[in-house]
Amino acid sequence: MRRTARLLTGTALTVTAAAGVIAPAYAADTPELVLSPATAVPGTDVRVTTVACGDDGSATGDAGAVGAGRFTLAATGHGAEAAGRFRVPPSAQPGTYEIVATCADGGRELHGDLVVSLSPATSPQVRPRGSVKTGVGGALGPDPVQTAAGVAALAVAAAGGTWLLHRRARGDGI
Repeated sequence: MRRTARLLTGTALTVTAAAGVIAPAYAADTPELVLSPATAVPGTDVRVTTVACGDDGSATGDAGAVGAGRFTLAATGHGAEAAGRFRVPPSAQPGTYEIVATCADGGRELHGDLVVSLSPATSPQVRPRGSVKTGVGGALGPDPVQTAAGVAALAVAAAGGTWLLHRRARGDGI
């Protein structure tokens, strides 16, 4: 019993210690620059925000990778948030581009990714309507009399088959 308790305690401590080491790796994956929209088409205005520059909240951004050039991030008055804008040029090609900003105090470099697409990501999907013209016809034809006759024929066939199987099972023969 004590051996099991020691094993479980040791395992719990190891997992706890590993979680302390692993958690910062996930924190590094969060974007330092938030781009809205994150996927844009050429000609779209992109808003860039960050809280990583501290209380001053100002930075100089560079969207040269996508061809938009430099832009300024200024304090918004909402805590340490800084925001700026740039326009994706009409000549931008589809792909993922790194947007960089440098904080005014300390020169910390921040990174974010912008995906350029030729079609808007928010376009509504069009669902197909109607029937496929194959020449075979539908399951229920346009004539209700023919449909009723077909259903009646199937019911008579099912009843007759059941009656014949019942007679055979009793030994009466066919």
